[in-house]
Amino acid sequence: MPCGQQESGGAAAGRFVVGVDVGSTVVKCHVYDRAAAVRGSSCRKVSPGRGRGDGGLAGTGRARAAPAAGLHMRQIAGLGISTQRATFITWHKRTGKPFHNFISWQDLRSAELVNSWNKSLLLKVIHVIFTVLHFLTGNDRYLAPSFLTFSTQQTSMKLSWVFKNIHEAEEAARKNNCCFGTVDTWLLYRLTKGSVYATDYSNASSTGVFEPFTKCWNPTLCNLLSIPMSIYPPVKDTSFNFGSVDSEIFGVPIPIMAVVADQQSAMFGECCFHPGDVKLTMGTGGFWNVNTGEHLFAGRRGLYPLIGWKIGEEIVYLTEGCMSDIGTAIRWAQDINLFTNVDETEKMARSIVDSQGVCFVPGFQISVNDPYLCASFMGLKPSTTRNHLVRAILESVAFRNKQLYDIIVKKVRIPLQTIRADGGVSNNSFVMQMTSDLINKKIEKPANADMSSLGAAFLAGLASGFWTDKEQLKKLRRIEAVFEPQKDSEEYKPAMDTWLQAMKCSLHW
Repeated sequence: MPCGQQESGGAAAGRFVVGVDVGSTVVKCHVYDRAAAVRGSSCRKVSPGRGRGDGGLAGTGRARAAPAAGLHMRQIAGLGISTQRATFITWHKRTGKPFHNFISWQDLRSAELVNSWNKSLLLKVIHVIFTVLHFLTGNDRYLAPSFLTFSTQQTSMKLSWVFKNIHEAEEAARKNNCCFGTVDTWLLYRLTKGSVYATDYSNASSTGVFEPFTKCWNPTLCNLLSIPMSIYPPVKDTSFNFGSVDSEIFGVPIPIMAVVADQQSAMFGECCFHPGDVKLTMGTGGFWNVNTGEHLFAGRRGLYPLIGWKIGEEIVYLTEGCMSDIGTAIRWAQDINLFTNVDETEKMARSIVDSQGVCFVPGFQISVNDPYLCASFMGLKPSTTRNHLVRAILESVAFRNKQLYDIIVKKVRIPLQTIRADGGVSNNSFVMQMTSDLINKKIEKPANADMSSLGAAFLAGLASGFWTDKEQLKKLRRIEAVFEPQKDSEEYKPAMDTWLQAMKCSLHW
């Protein structure tokens, strides 16, 4: 449903749940009925990156009142909030005044600090110590630190940067007056007028500062990076009554029944409830998530463990691999007029038999493995057209999907089951079909690609009794398309080998 469009007659249909998804570039809100059908929608673009102030997200609650304009607000059984991960803010505990704007997961201000740490002797010593500990004990808890590498996407390094560069925050922390919060925590704080200060396990585990093995904030890492332990919020269940939105915002107090990180929320919305279920999100960035059930796999190179969700006694773990610059690269291509509308890209890519040897290397964001990787086109010729450039960009998404899938198959010791895709780029059937061919697996695409919002609504609905259990949620899934392999993956080998060669040429720029 288009942004801002609403169906009539919603008020008479009974009670509803609301799912809000605060993404990197867009805030979306959907109202769902008991059949999980969207009864009203609204969305608003936000400015990503360093310039993003606190005011826009703080006012999200008021902006989200729009979709429910045709409803009696007392019909809302609960609100679920899904948020982008690792973006955070710090503020004064007593006054509530922020010390800085939101620092997003894409922010690069900690790059120097990251490079310094990754080259340091201390980090090499840490690798040796934990390698020995893992060898002696066999405990997977010691495996991840044995090859720990910092990146600019991690909250820990950006927090360290804050306390080294923002005097007011450092001084407040010394006096136990500094609060840290990811987007979910700040929204809870503001929507409840400061009465609720908390996060959930999915958001906490996504910061890199929360230890999933012990389920607590990591004191060793914080000591290492000189981050005070006093700044962190309490961690609650994902599906949980966090309190109510202040009645001044909606006119009545709306219960906040779920808080969840966006990728974990999309996983829940896709009903990937069983070990081996796989979710592929292709939005601003790309994320492969595997449900590993009760088993927590230690981080491997290219993969890292997360808490998916905690509901009462149930705790579900995930393994995740990510790639940046999917939606970012496509938006950039549109900005430089390679195409007018994103819907054109599929037709442009199919209008030619191949990219004529042209390769696109995505690298607008600093890479975890190589901070100097550069975005680039290679293999350009006088005969290269816009169609070749666009096809090369779309092919790069599928090639990265293949890379991550192969790592997952090799490292995750669980048979992979259903693969379900979501996110804006999943609407591109060229990328979806090529990915299915490359990995030689069937991929399902849901009728509604906004899975983060639906997942938040599902979790809120379970906590409020709107839905009874996950078996009921499975019956509400609606699949729009299924992509099955049509070409042998070997047919893509020459093109992928050329792309891998282009990747190597773009390293250490």
